[in-house]
Amino acid sequence: MKMRAIYNLLLGVAVITLLQGCIKNDIDYPQIALSITGMQVEGQKENAVISEKDRTVTLKLEENVNLRKVHVTKLSVTEGAKSTLAPQDIIDLTNPYEVILSLYQEYRWKVIAQQDIVRIFKMANQVGLSEINPDTKVAIANVRKNTKWKELDLLELKLGPKGTTYNGKTEVPELKWTLYSNYASAQVKVQYQDFFEENWELRVYRKDKDVEMKRADGWVNVAWLYAEGIEGSDNGFEIRETTTEEWRKVDNSYITADGAAFSARIPHLKEQTTYVCRAYSGEDYSEELPFTTGIAKQLPNAKFDEWHLKGKVYNFWAEGGEEFWGSGNKGASILRSITTPDGTNTWNGQTGTSVKMESMYAVIKFAAGNLFAGYWYDFAEGSFTDGHLKFGRPFTERPTRLTGYYKYTTGPVNQMDKDSDKYDELYPLLKDKDDTCIIWVALGDWDAPIDIITAKTSSKRKMFDQNDPHVIAYGEFTQGKTINNFEPFEVELEYRDTNRVPNYILVVCSSSKYGDYFFGSDQSVMWVDDFTLEYDYND
Repeated sequence: MKMRAIYNLLLGVAVITLLQGCIKNDIDYPQIALSITGMQVEGQKENAVISEKDRTVTLKLEENVNLRKVHVTKLSVTEGAKSTLAPQDIIDLTNPYEVILSLYQEYRWKVIAQQDIVRIFKMANQVGLSEINPDTKVAIANVRKNTKWKELDLLELKLGPKGTTYNGKTEVPELKWTLYSNYASAQVKVQYQDFFEENWELRVYRKDKDVEMKRADGWVNVAWLYAEGIEGSDNGFEIRETTTEEWRKVDNSYITADGAAFSARIPHLKEQTTYVCRAYSGEDYSEELPFTTGIAKQLPNAKFDEWHLKGKVYNFWAEGGEEFWGSGNKGASILRSITTPDGTNTWNGQTGTSVKMESMYAVIKFAAGNLFAGYWYDFAEGSFTDGHLKFGRPFTERPTRLTGYYKYTTGPVNQMDKDSDKYDELYPLLKDKDDTCIIWVALGDWDAPIDIITAKTSSKRKMFDQNDPHVIAYGEFTQGKTINNFEPFEVELEYRDTNRVPNYILVVCSSSKYGDYFFGSDQSVMWVDDFTLEYDYND
C-alpha cells in the first residue's frame, strides 16, 4: 500500500509537470510604434527632417562639420523606448547611421547627413556659369573666344569649407596652366584642417558665343526663360509669336540675374500659342528657341452645383457624371453625411449650392468635414472607423493659384484623441485655441493617386507629405476666426521646378486642419463655393 501511494504521488507530479510544460505563454505584448521625435547635433543648420514612413532623420549640416565625428547634443524618442544612440555620443555620418529603438519590439531608424558645400570657380571674361562636379573633382569654365591663353585670370575659387587652402594658400592661388588642343588645365590641392583633402582639376574652354539660351518652359499664360551670358553685361530676352516677325523685348522687371546666369518670368501670354524666344548679352544674340503654352483647364463642377444623394451619402457630381470630388461621407455615413450641398448659402446669394463641411463627433471618434479631389476607397484594413482615401485626379497644366469663396464658423478645440500618438505633439499646440480650417493644393508627378489612411498610430497612418520629391508645387490657405459672410480666398502655388509637368492635382478642404489626427472642434463649420484655377501672375 505504501509503495502504491508513493507511486500515485509521483505519477500525479509527473502529470502536473507535463501539463505545465504544455501550457503556452500567449501573452501578446502591445505593438507600439517607436520614433525619433527630435534630434540635434553640433553644426546643424536647420531643424531635423523626420520621416515616420521611412524611419529616417535627415540633418542638414554646416559645410565645416567633420562628418566622421558628429557630436549629438539632443535626442528625444517615444516615451519608454530604449535607444542605441544617446546625447553626447560622437557618430560617423559619412554613411547613414543606424539607430535601434526598442520596447517590446525593435524599430530600426537611420540618421542621414546632408552637407552642401558652396563651390565657386570664376574666371575673367567668363561666359555663363561654371560646371563644378564634386564626384569627378573637375571644374569647368568658359571664357570669351578672343581670350588669350597666356592671359587667363582666376578671379575666385572655393572648392571646400570656408578657410580651405588651395595649393597651401588661403587666398586665390597662382596656377600653372597646361595647354591642350582646345582647353587649358590646372591642378589644385584642396585642404581643410585635418579631415578634408581633395585634388581638383580646373579646365577653361573658349566659347564661340557670348550668350546661350538654356531653356524655355511654357506654362499657360506664363513662360520661364533661362540663359547664360557675360556677367555685368546688358543681358535680357526677346520674344515673339511664330505668326509674326516682330520681336518684343522682355521688360527688365521680369528678369532676374545671378552672376552670368539670368532668367525671366513672362506673364500675360496667350494660351495654346507657340512663341519663339532668344537671349542677348551685350550685342550678341543666342539661337532661337520655341515653346508652346497650354490650356487654361478648370476643375470639374467647380461651382459645386451638381450633386446627388445615394442612400445616406451625398456625392458631388451629377448622377452618371464625371466623378472628381470626394469626401469622407462614406466613412461617416453610419450617422449622416458630414459634407453636404447647401442651397441656402452661396457666395453671391443666387441660385446654386455651396459645399458645407461640419466637424463632429461621429459615433465613436471625431471627424472633420472634408472635400477633396479624389475618392473614398474603403475603410482601412482591419478597421471600420479608419478611412482609406485616394487623393488626386489626373491633371497636366500648371496653374499659378486657386481662388474661390468661403465662410467659416470656428469653435474651441474640444476634441483631442488621447489614444493618438500625435497627442503629446498636438495637445500643447491646440490647447485653449480655436479650431482652424484649411484649403490646400498640390501638383505632382505621381504615377497614381496618393493613398491616405487616417489612423491613431504612425505605423498604420499614411498622410500627404509636403516634402515628397514628387511634389512640384504646393500652397495653402488657413483661417482660425469666424467669417460670417462669404469672402474670397486665394491659394498661391509655389513651384519647386518650372520644367516639370504634373500628372495629378490635389485639392483638399477641411473644416478642422488637424481632423486627420482626430483633433478639432465639434462646432466648426466651413462652406466653399465657386473655385477657379488661375494661370497668370500679376505685374
